[in-house]
Amino acid sequence: MSTNTDKLVIVMTKGIDSEMSSVGFTLANGALTAGLKVGVFLTSAAVDLVRKGGQQMTHVPPLETLAGLIASFQQRGGEIWVCPPCAKTRGYEAADLLDGVTIVGGSVVFDAVKAGAATLSF
Repeated sequence: MSTNTDKLVIVMTKGIDSEMSSVGFTLANGALTAGLKVGVFLTSAAVDLVRKGGQQMTHVPPLETLAGLIASFQQRGGEIWVCPPCAKTRGYEAADLLDGVTIVGGSVVFDAVKAGAATLSF
């Protein structure tokens, strides 16, 4: 694998009840600002972050609101992926999630890592 990359995958497991979700998206936005291509893979409780209305439930001052962080991330080209079994167990389908969020398996993460992406987890 490459030691110098312009790709980053952030794997998040914390949901709307954790400040880690805001920290993860703050860093994801920072990585975009630094010129990286960033994908966020949401598993477990983190899937609730992109359920329509879910991101409205978390704000960790002095950080921007979670809704604002996610919107900025998407507007700037960041990709958000949701774990299929994690969505299914919560009864979520694509229509329940924010526009632009895709339900995809772990292979998208593995492909990115094989292509040299760095990883972070929250």
